[in-house]
Amino acid sequence: MDTKLTLKLDQGVIEQAKTFAKEKNTSLSKLIENYLSLLVERDHNFEVTPFVKSISGVVDLSDNFDYKSEYQKHVTSKYKS
Repeated sequence: MDTKLTLKLDQGVIEQAKTFAKEKNTSLSKLIENYLSLLVERDHNFEVTPFVKSISGVVDLSDNFDYKSEYQKHVTSKYKS
């Protein structure tokens, strides 16, 4: 059930948020609802398993590694006719 909420925000922020929402083809209300949902979800503490801890940091990449370029190369070779 949707409930009305009144907020006081800076006018400039409101205008920027409206523009952003329009660019994303969504409403400002939905944008704020999604954001608040993310905040609430992040607040939960999830336990990291020992396995995940053990593999953390296994891959050592250079600071200038371009993962988008590498992924594109991978996809191109995968679907090459």
